[in-house]
Amino acid sequence: MLKVQILQIGETKDSNLRALEQEFEKRLKPYFKLETLTVKNLESKLDSDAFVIALDERGKHFTSEEFAAQIGTLKDRGTPIQFVIGDFAGLPPEIRDRAQLTLALSKMTFTHEMVRVFLKEQLYRACMILAGKPYHK
Repeated sequence: MLKVQILQIGETKDSNLRALEQEFEKRLKPYFKLETLTVKNLESKLDSDAFVIALDERGKHFTSEEFAAQIGTLKDRGTPIQFVIGDFAGLPPEIRDRAQLTLALSKMTFTHEMVRVFLKEQLYRACMILAGKPYHK
């Protein structure tokens, strides 16, 4: 099973957003070994074997289908994935430089807590697309 890790600074404080995160974590269990780590130092937790994806508003934009294809390719290779989400100040340049991909979820700016929900929803959507299931429509 593909290992997917989300590194984030700070806990999700909003209970409604946390409930949504937990719902998508539950839905993702059959597809990924998902682990969310709340850390202070992102760089020390980066795995040299993982494909690191930094979430940043200046990153590349994907459709849901393109994102699913990227996840599918990594899954087929068995490459662990680490998503890195900064705090209100974003990500330090050294984290963005280390990432193999910088991903923007939108041209708009969202709180880092909302990004966590959106990322987990898009991971679930990618699983449904790859499985040919109707959720994504």
